[in-house]
Amino acid sequence: MVRIAICDDEQEYLLLEKNIIVQYMTNHGYEYIIDTFVSGTDFLCIKRKIEEYDIVFLDINMSELDGIETAKRIRQYSYRISIVFVTAFLSYALEGYKVNAIRYLLKDGNSLKDSLAECLDTIFMQKNFNRIRQSFEFIEGTQTVDLNEIVYIESSLHKLTFHFRKGLNPKMSMYEKLDNIDEHICKFGFCRIHKSYLVNLKYVESIERYVVTLTEGVSEVKTLSVSQSKYSNAKEEYILYQGEV
Repeated sequence: MVRIAICDDEQEYLLLEKNIIVQYMTNHGYEYIIDTFVSGTDFLCIKRKIEEYDIVFLDINMSELDGIETAKRIRQYSYRISIVFVTAFLSYALEGYKVNAIRYLLKDGNSLKDSLAECLDTIFMQKNFNRIRQSFEFIEGTQTVDLNEIVYIESSLHKLTFHFRKGLNPKMSMYEKLDNIDEHICKFGFCRIHKSYLVNLKYVESIERYVVTLTEGVSEVKTLSVSQSKYSNAKEEYILYQGEV
């Protein structure tokens, strides 16, 4: 599931952007949720829920709180979110680099559809948002799950427990070796940080001092231990992952 926010105080462009994105997501077969906001202030009122979004489209020239300042405050919550500026002017490029904006799109009705599509193509390619669905033989029964929704997998007493994003699937478990699961899904952004933990790097906020800190709000657990033997490799994989996204 891809969560998208559009923040624009011009109703005409707010609806235009939403319609273009809906058409793109539908044509490409993505599951998605799109929420719209009429100002930066309106968006920032949701506070920690900001972290639930994968992509945020921001108008720069909003009257209450401009897009640049809104983006700076978004970055106080998360560096994972892809920020896209939609603007009638390109004079803010330097400020955009400071908040790691992925694109500037011009409010040009003739080209906005194409530029939005190219922007989404780039984001999905970089972040691997393709729905990677795989079937597992859980104790609870055979289930097909989206790997992007797994936060981490825990091994204990010869049993694996799959922990999903809070508010989505309940925990599910199976009798299997973590080594086998690691080998199977490591290419999809999962990292072995401990003999007992395999974590999805998408939900890692930091790796420091033998501790993984998870993105706020994605799990009831806030931190996971990193074993000394796996610490250096885990740090390296996380840095490489951050560079890719």
